[in-house]
Amino acid sequence: MAINPSLLFLSLLFLFNGCLARQTFSSQQSQNECQINRLRAFAPQTRIRSEAGTTEWWNPNSQQLRCAGVSVMRQTIEPNGLVLPSFTNAPQLLYIVQGRGIQGIVMPGCAETFQDSQQSQHQSRGRFQDQHQKVRRFRQGDIIALPQGVVHWSYNDGNERVVTINLLDTGNSANQLDNIPRRFHLAGNPEEEQRQLRRLAQQMQGRSERGEESEEEEGEREGEEEEEDNPSRRSRHQEEEEQGRESSSCNNLLCAFDRNFLAQAFNVDHDIIRKIQRVRGNRGTIIRVRDRLQVVTPPRMEEEEREERQQEQRYRHTRGGSQDNGLEETFCSMRIKENLADPERADIFNPQAGRISTLNRFNLPILQRLELSAERGVLYNRAGLIPQWNVNAHKILYMLRGRARVQVVNHNGDAVFDDNVEQGQLLTVPQNFAFMKQAGNEGAEWISFFTNSEATNTPMAGSVSFMRALPEEVVAASYQVSREDARRIKFNNKNTFFFTPSQSERRADA
Repeated sequence: MAINPSLLFLSLLFLFNGCLARQTFSSQQSQNECQINRLRAFAPQTRIRSEAGTTEWWNPNSQQLRCAGVSVMRQTIEPNGLVLPSFTNAPQLLYIVQGRGIQGIVMPGCAETFQDSQQSQHQSRGRFQDQHQKVRRFRQGDIIALPQGVVHWSYNDGNERVVTINLLDTGNSANQLDNIPRRFHLAGNPEEEQRQLRRLAQQMQGRSERGEESEEEEGEREGEEEEEDNPSRRSRHQEEEEQGRESSSCNNLLCAFDRNFLAQAFNVDHDIIRKIQRVRGNRGTIIRVRDRLQVVTPPRMEEEEREERQQEQRYRHTRGGSQDNGLEETFCSMRIKENLADPERADIFNPQAGRISTLNRFNLPILQRLELSAERGVLYNRAGLIPQWNVNAHKILYMLRGRARVQVVNHNGDAVFDDNVEQGQLLTVPQNFAFMKQAGNEGAEWISFFTNSEATNTPMAGSVSFMRALPEEVVAASYQVSREDARRIKFNNKNTFFFTPSQSERRADA
């Protein structure tokens, strides 16, 4: 099937115009959003239950998320659960915390390249077979990049729950609405989610009228609201009533259009349109498929093995000094995902301390258009990352496993955070705020998202630090120490990014 060049050109303009530079602040943002005196690690506030899963939102009104210009949600999809088609007003990075499944992404103007191999045989018998755009498999450790306005759906075809963390870059220049996260649903009944997001938007407006709140005041208010609004705290009787009640209104995009117009647009009978616009029950946006979903996909092992080989080839190619600029990829076949969980994929590794795998515009070119990047890190027992700061991006950290003590220091030299980040909690480190982390006794694993396609850190200690780059005399004069002490400060830590437990800590643990 041929691709219309004009339509493809318009699609490219529609998706990526303005994505090459991130907005520093939107017109709606206050200039004081990042005047942060206290940070806190926090869990999702809003939880929306669907028939076959849950959607949880971190409060986008939190000062740290407003500072970064992002929103974050977590989705849990039960086996045989289908996340209905939708799109968002901002670019997304989606990390697969657990499970495996399939995902479809509808690129405007691209052909339906997945077709049944027996199509011509069936059509000769008067039976039509389906064809559709590419369907990709995902698994634990994958990061998936989703441009704004692009329709996507997911299906759990495995035997365990799928858990994802989704970051929406609402401060990106590609989002020309406001900083409120918006999901435009094309099917199902998103009434509960829309109600919760409207409530958060009203809170944002009320907060701007009351003035800035501290993180402590936000935490107290969110705790009260969570007690009142979290569906998980409602009685079982109320939940059963809501599940059994037929929705009084349809809230997806197709429901509001005139039935006659839709019948003409789809060239189908009015009865079919009536079925599309009729939503039975409160199934939400993640529904359970009655029978296993059957779509055209490559065999699982064949696709995963091929992707792993290609990923390793790209990685070696980049390590060899040649950088992939993405020109060899067409718009319709561009890569949108890469796996960060494989230990062999690590970019930084210390056998005593841990490893870090990075993902940026060089190894996933679509990130240059989305102006986002990511890293997955692992720290072993009591090991840590040396103090550093993000030069050109905000950092949004989600703890996958274990715990870590994190310290964050602002421009005034104040410790705005000094506490543990537990599994399932989120913490934002604003641009240029210095930070360090040390894992607990069980180690720590995390995924971090950055609001720049080529996020850069400056270490404060170690072999590639700012301290190592200073003349010895400057170090001695700046910190009022002897030349010998200045030499130790500069050269004693031979590591690049990590530090390991001291002998005294190891004796204490023993």
